[in-house]
Amino acid sequence: MSGLKTSMAEGERKTALEMVQAAGTDRHCVTFVLHEEDHTLGNSLRYMIMKNPEVEFCGYTTTHPSESKINLRIQTRGALPAVEPFQRGLNELLNVCQHVLDKFEASIKEYKDQKASRNESTF
Repeated sequence: MSGLKTSMAEGERKTALEMVQAAGTDRHCVTFVLHEEDHTLGNSLRYMIMKNPEVEFCGYTTTHPSESKINLRIQTRGALPAVEPFQRGLNELLNVCQHVLDKFEASIKEYKDQKASRNESTF
């Protein structure tokens, strides 16, 4: 088990992501434990990872309703290590979220501009 990313919370160092491999398994079948996450990230990330044809299996579970962490399991075909589709899935999800945010902000700006131009024309 190894921690990949850490964050500071209440003065102590807390691991935000862990990579868990069972003894005797290879790097093609890995469980990632994401702390402080829930179904929102779990299902979105699972969907993005499953689009990769080299991924044989990807699924997630929440450990318990009172705990905010998910276990995301990835199993790949061939020589591709499981960490690669995990990283690619995170990047693709980030790109989709950025696209949605850009469109949303552009729509807000367009709405405000239209509202301002209507207010100017009434005077």
